[in-house]
Amino acid sequence: MSVVFEKTKGLTEKATHYCPGCTHGIIHRLVAESLEELGMLGDAVGVAPVGCAVMAYDYFNCDMVEAPHGRAPAVATGIKRVHPGCIVFTYQGDGDLAAIGTAETVHAATRGENITIIFVNNAIYGMTGGQMAPTTLPGQVTQTTPFGRDTAAAGFPIRVCEMLSTLDGVAFAERVAVHDVPHIKKAKSAIKKAFEVQNKRKGFSIVEVLSTCPTNWGLTPVEALSWLKDNMIPYYPLGNFADRTGEDA
Repeated sequence: MSVVFEKTKGLTEKATHYCPGCTHGIIHRLVAESLEELGMLGDAVGVAPVGCAVMAYDYFNCDMVEAPHGRAPAVATGIKRVHPGCIVFTYQGDGDLAAIGTAETVHAATRGENITIIFVNNAIYGMTGGQMAPTTLPGQVTQTTPFGRDTAAAGFPIRVCEMLSTLDGVAFAERVAVHDVPHIKKAKSAIKKAFEVQNKRKGFSIVEVLSTCPTNWGLTPVEALSWLKDNMIPYYPLGNFADRTGEDA
């Protein structure tokens, strides 16, 4: 009997700690499958963040380094410069990347560091209890915005891909989502391309993945998928925002 589906070698056997309905597990698999299928798993070095994915080092079956909060791009820069033959990626949430880590992200991007960032955007601080994040939508209710995010007081959400796409050092920037199977397939394609861009030494690449947080959104897993589609995608449109590779990677 032929094998039609099997677990990727890019993930360990350890059960994840994520909440029911959280799409981190899907994104983990896409990253792991991509590295395995591209033959890069043995040369990959991942950088784990502070946040819900803080224990990513337990789940990815490749070398992993834990970074201080927000400093994953800086850590990845050091690893890549010392080991230029490795495929170096960070796996970060919106609080880690777009709040405390904004400077590291922007400057790694503008320098054109040849690393790949997997940016998980669920519009909220997940691990610390559901506070407003830089990506929280206008009017969105969180623990620190019980009446909804007031843009007059808190400003507007940061559109990371749009911002980084203005920097010449960014070779590839794309936003995807994982709320249904067709979009999951597109997300995997973007992740694979980002790794290929790095492998061809084209420069900085980032894939922003719109993700759910049913627990802190106060929704069921199914409701959360619909909320992402109906609320996040209109504000964070999907698609490619930068491709300076000059070719199909």
